[in-house]
Amino acid sequence: MSTDTVFKAADIDDLARGAAFLGSGGGGDPYIGSLLLREAMKTSGDIPLISMDDVPEDALVVPTAMIGAPTVMVEKIPSGEEAVETLRRTEQAVGKKVFALMPAEIGGLNALLPFVLAARMGLPVVDADGCGRAVPHINMTTFSIYGVPVSPVTICDEHRSSVLINAVDDLAAEHLARATSTAMGAAAIMSCYPILGRQLNVAAIPRTITSALNIGRQIRQAREAREDPIERLLTYLRSSDYYKHAYLLFDGKVTDLERRTVGGFSVGTLHITGGPGSPGLMEIIIQNENLSARIDGKIVTMVPDLICIIDRETAEPITTEGLRYGQRVRVLGIGAPPLLRTAEALEVVGPDKFGIAEPYRPIETLYGQS
Repeated sequence: MSTDTVFKAADIDDLARGAAFLGSGGGGDPYIGSLLLREAMKTSGDIPLISMDDVPEDALVVPTAMIGAPTVMVEKIPSGEEAVETLRRTEQAVGKKVFALMPAEIGGLNALLPFVLAARMGLPVVDADGCGRAVPHINMTTFSIYGVPVSPVTICDEHRSSVLINAVDDLAAEHLARATSTAMGAAAIMSCYPILGRQLNVAAIPRTITSALNIGRQIRQAREAREDPIERLLTYLRSSDYYKHAYLLFDGKVTDLERRTVGGFSVGTLHITGGPGSPGLMEIIIQNENLSARIDGKIVTMVPDLICIIDRETAEPITTEGLRYGQRVRVLGIGAPPLLRTAEALEVVGPDKFGIAEPYRPIETLYGQS
């Protein structure tokens, strides 16, 4: 990032690349977000990027995100007007003007959408999010885990049809929002988790936008210097606050991919056949994000830890919708931020919530035994 207080158009590609990496396969195609943001910033200029400490205690911050199957969003590109509509309806529902925006999750397209809306509305963006990665269900956030309700949720489609959801709890909100997005063509834009400044220090993960920017920058600068971008990336991650448990798990070729859209999610199974130095077969289970990775049947990484697939030469992150047969890839396993590893968090985002029989074990434990 160019300074510590503003986001510039020159930062877009670094943020898109870093957010694609932290999405663990999900969060939507950041290329779409970068196109929308580049267009919006032609008229807005620089966007203020503020810390959580810069938000007054009673000020309203609204996260925004795409909901639905990332594979659908590639063909059903939003205009940005959907996000404006959701914000206006959220302000009406809460009875308070928004002070700033933030990502609901730092992964993929969803890291860039708040900046698109900020450029249109002349608002700052808070350097934080509610996941430290991407997650498939809207109730699987640190906001929800630590006491900030998701409702009211406002969802809007490309035709400007909108729905306001006030649910009895966050799981009910997920079911209602998922059904709504499915009816809207399996992908839509939402505003959710309206949060006050005094709640941010409890429920949000700070500086994740900066983390995404730094990840994208490390990959770009390594390429420009003709260095190994994967080694540079791992070195940075291991020195970071949240992602220091970082490992190269596998190196191989995509040899089988089964992927379909079911119930508003992109679900499937990916097989990667190992090359020299990575014998065996890796299997990755997908539900928007990469959920678990096994090598020859033995699990090596599981949610909430991150499974990041990158191009083996350039380290360019590959999202769920970008996977193709024959790609030469490397797979990195990254420990999730601490707020996603607590006992309370694992009740919401633990592997059993995705049908994975094994109890959660941190990647630093699993990798040491693999």
